[in-house]
Amino acid sequence: MEVDEKYFKNISHRERAIFEGAITMGALFHQFDGTPVNLQSVELLEKAMSEAMELQPCIDKVEVTVNREMLKDIENEFQYTSINGNMLDVRVVSIFEDSQAVIRMKFIEELAYPLMYVEKVE
Repeated sequence: MEVDEKYFKNISHRERAIFEGAITMGALFHQFDGTPVNLQSVELLEKAMSEAMELQPCIDKVEVTVNREMLKDIENEFQYTSINGNMLDVRVVSIFEDSQAVIRMKFIEELAYPLMYVEKVE
């Protein structure tokens, strides 16, 4: 038995894939919320966010997109703003054994909120 297996023996492979994806999404949001960004740095920030989160257990792929239209509206003497959930569209693909989960975060207009949710499980 693998060391971590004893800690997760009470959940299914499907639940483990969802768990790992959700943990990664929460880490991404709370680690990068407030990070300074502008149009010149946004591509590097998206890449750094993706590559850092892909190091987490069971994570196959992380896609991060920052809303560039919001960055175009920056009007301050420093010409940058801070990342917040309203700007992010994130997809985390987590795989454990025979199960895959896609965890998503994006701004939902009707809720006026950046919602984290399970988009798909296979």
